[in-house]
Order: sequence, then C-alpha cells, then structure tokens
Amino acid sequence: MSAHDQSIGDRFHLVTPKLILMLIAGMAMFAFAPILVRSAGDADPFAFAAIRTMSAALVLLPFWLLRKSKADTFYDTGDKVRAAVAGMLLGFHFIFWILALQNTTIASASILVTIHPVILILIEAGLFKRVFPPLVWLGVMVAFSGSVLLGYSDAQSVTMFEHALLGDFYALIAALFFALYFLISQQLRQKSDWLNYVFRVYGATGLTCLAAAVIAGSGIPVEPAVWLAGIALALGPQIIGHGSMNYAVKFVAPTLLATLILTEPVFATVLAWLIFSEVPPVLTFPAMAIILCGVVMTWASRRYKKK
Repeated sequence: MSAHDQSIGDRFHLVTPKLILMLIAGMAMFAFAPILVRSAGDADPFAFAAIRTMSAALVLLPFWLLRKSKADTFYDTGDKVRAAVAGMLLGFHFIFWILALQNTTIASASILVTIHPVILILIEAGLFKRVFPPLVWLGVMVAFSGSVLLGYSDAQSVTMFEHALLGDFYALIAALFFALYFLISQQLRQKSDWLNYVFRVYGATGLTCLAAAVIAGSGIPVEPAVWLAGIALALGPQIIGHGSMNYAVKFVAPTLLATLILTEPVFATVLAWLIFSEVPPVLTFPAMAIILCGVVMTWASRRYKKK
C-alpha cells in the first residue's frame, strides 16, 4: 500500500458518527446563511459584518482564555501573523458576501461564492507555478463559462435587483478573498487544535470588520432584526458552519469538503424560494449546473497535480 493510500485509510478511520453529524449541521447552517443576511434587509454591510464577526469572537473568547497557556504552545510568531492575515481576508470575504446578497439573488450570490476552488487553482498555477492535468483546466473553463452565462442572465433579466450584475461581481470578490484565506490557513489548522485556530482567525476577522465599519463611518444599527440576524449568523453559519469545516479538515480530505460545500447554493436557492418567493431567472439554473460541474471536475482531479 502506498503512503498516499495509507493516509486516505488513516483519515477514513477518523471519520466518526460525531464528525458526520457535525458536517451535516455545518452544511445546514451554510444554507441558512444567505437567508439570515436577507432577513436583515438593507443593513449597513460593514456594521452588519462587524456584528456577526465580533459576536463569534466574543462567544469563543472565554473558552480560549481557559486554554490560553496551552494554546500559546501551538504557534510560533510567524504562525500567529499568518492567522491574523487569514482572519483579515476572511473579514473582507464576509463584507463582500453581504454586499453581494444585497444586490443580487441568493442563487447567484451563493453559486458564485462557491467558485473559490477554481480561483485557488488559478492562484496556485500563477504564483506557485504548479502544474495541473488537462482535466483541471477543462473544469476551470467550464466553471468560467457558467459564470459568464450567470452574469449574462442577471444582466438581461428584469428582477427585483436593479444592480444584479454588480452583486455578481461582489460575490466573485468574496470568492477571491476566501480562496486567499484558505491558501494561508490550510496549514495552520494542521498545527493546532480547533479552538486555538478558529479563535485566532475569528478574532482577526472581527477586528477587521470592526475597523472597516469605523473607517466607512457606519453607525450602530438600532434595528433588532439586524442584531438578531448578525448574532444568529455568528452562532450558526460561522461557529457551527465554518467551525465544523475547520474541525473536519484535519480528518477529512479537503477535496471532499469542497464538494460538500457545493450543495449549499442548491439548498439556499430552495429556501429563498420557499421563504422569500425569490425565483431567479430561468438561465440561472443551467448556469448553476455548469458551474457546479466545473468545480467538481477541478477538485476531483487536482490531487493528481504534478510536483
């Protein structure tokens, strides 16, 4: 048995019923994330992101303080700096994701955010000169063509969103920030336990969003719906959703996790239809299918990349 096969076998034995339940809960929280953002209405995106991310950090703070003496042994100074940078990137991801959902349909925003694996491959090939097999690049082109079709659909359709194409652009920026976040943080999780990793990253995320809100001159929201949605986003999609993925990445192949995340746009679109009667343009559905196929193709074959 090769070392690669042995690694897969070792990880398989670590997939427990508890881990499976965590992943199911995490995926459910991801699906409700855009619903919670939409329920906050036209809340200031910077203030809303700050409420969400600072709430998540404050919830984790007492638990992290109880383990701080042990947590300090995991990371050296360079690791702590990388965790801070990863948190900043995640903060910008949340801000642009909220902006996307305020300007386009939940279906379009959700599917374009999940294109981050394709962006990650482009970064790896461009910056690190990594060589991927032809199937990966075919997947990249398929996902890109689906994105073009989705953009065309939103630009040509008359919907409740006057600036749908701008919202699509915000979603792509959010995907770019998430890809950069993942690139920096994927090794950090392997060196530390879950709580130390997520608190350091989420702490930097919260401070980034708070600083952005101050710089943007955002006021403190007074609407209870904004606070309720922000806190719910912190407890559900961020701590349980992102948290379950951050926990699982130490035991489950990133390729499998990336594939699981692709189910989020489908469930989010169904929820948007049931709750808000939000039906996206007809071309959105084939565009979603094309993008999903492209992302699956890239991630299914990227493990065979040449060194």
